[in-house]
Amino acid sequence: MFYLSQLLGTPVEDLQGERVGKVIDVVVPAGEPAVAPSALSTSTSTAASFPATFLIIEGLADEPTPVPITDVERHGNAFRLRLPVEQLLAQNPQLPGDTICLAQDVLDKQVIDLEHKKAVRVNDLYLSDDWRVLGVDNTTFGLMRRLVPARLLGGKGKQPSSSLIPWNEIEVIGSQTPVTEEEAEPPVQPHISKPLRAQSGQLAELRPADIADIVHQLTPGQGARLLEGLDNETAADALEEIDTDRQSHILENIDLERAADILDAMGPDEAADLLARLPEERAEQLLRLMQPEESEDVQELLEYGEDTAGGLMTTDYIALNANKSVAEALEAVRFSIREQDIRTTYIYCVPDETQDECKLLGVVSLWDILIADPAGRLEDLMKTDLITVEPDSDPEDVAEIMAKYNLLAVPVVNSEGILEGIVTVDDALDILLPEERKRKPRRMY
Repeated sequence: MFYLSQLLGTPVEDLQGERVGKVIDVVVPAGEPAVAPSALSTSTSTAASFPATFLIIEGLADEPTPVPITDVERHGNAFRLRLPVEQLLAQNPQLPGDTICLAQDVLDKQVIDLEHKKAVRVNDLYLSDDWRVLGVDNTTFGLMRRLVPARLLGGKGKQPSSSLIPWNEIEVIGSQTPVTEEEAEPPVQPHISKPLRAQSGQLAELRPADIADIVHQLTPGQGARLLEGLDNETAADALEEIDTDRQSHILENIDLERAADILDAMGPDEAADLLARLPEERAEQLLRLMQPEESEDVQELLEYGEDTAGGLMTTDYIALNANKSVAEALEAVRFSIREQDIRTTYIYCVPDETQDECKLLGVVSLWDILIADPAGRLEDLMKTDLITVEPDSDPEDVAEIMAKYNLLAVPVVNSEGILEGIVTVDDALDILLPEERKRKPRRMY
């Protein structure tokens, strides 16, 4: 077994034993764990894994060259090619699209420790003799191993750290050309720069709040790359949990079309609050790229003042004809959850749900729907003694009303009784939080 830092710089010889280059990177497949979870505590020969597939060798040609692991062999303190250099170069070996270059993409980079839900810096990587990555070393000793001569460390420098993070519990942040000048660094090996790879799937299994905590530990550019590797819904849920000030910086680091897709998956109120914080030109670009229906909802919300119920409300709610049956209402709720991810506690009864502007007639709690006769009508269940707020109501007044009447959402209606949206309890609570704890952004326009 050996550490990556001890491998980098190892001489490479040709068939005659003449030095022709040196190792500058090791390439492994991406997207799957390189070892079984128990590999650090069991025999390496029994651990199922995906071993390294290429070495990157500098000196064989004008640019660093990927060489298949099968075309090299250990020879003392060096590696020896199994083929003549000319024959090797004539094969023009290419890296597969979904790979990780350990030195370029992982070493000295931040990665995600999935078990502990945090970002860690990789000071070294531990590999088995058959080229499987066993884990990453983020300890101070891992850094010392690279700085202190091996003779001073003795045998301890070759022993595996007791604090290794198993490779199957690591998520590498996808690599791409940095967006911001502050993060722009020349790539170590430009020939192996790769498009952003998809996440392995383990990161998406974390709670959105946990993903947000991880993003807070990264730069905006890194956070953007992390979110871009997730599916739209997961990225949207995580973005909604991210600190207000960081949200806009991250969105500015995401490709416009990808950012628009994520905004489409967000609640219209959350998307409006986020767009309101962006420079007007970029916000307009994103609105044009969003789905027309989603964009229209967001633009309507942007018309309301920030410190009003209208600026706080969402248009994600379920409005149904008052003459609908309970069975039809339940099916509408199921459809809203499955197809639109709208999860509401109340059904709002209107004369005609197909109209854009409808007068609010009554409200039915989902709990009442669940125990009602399926053949019953909403108009017989709805409460008509309505508690509502107006679009220009003060947000603190809205929060107090909801607290007074134990409401999980309150409808927002205009002077003519037209339903315009609802304020949900999570947004009302946000109003009551201290300024430094609020997630809602301050609008720029």
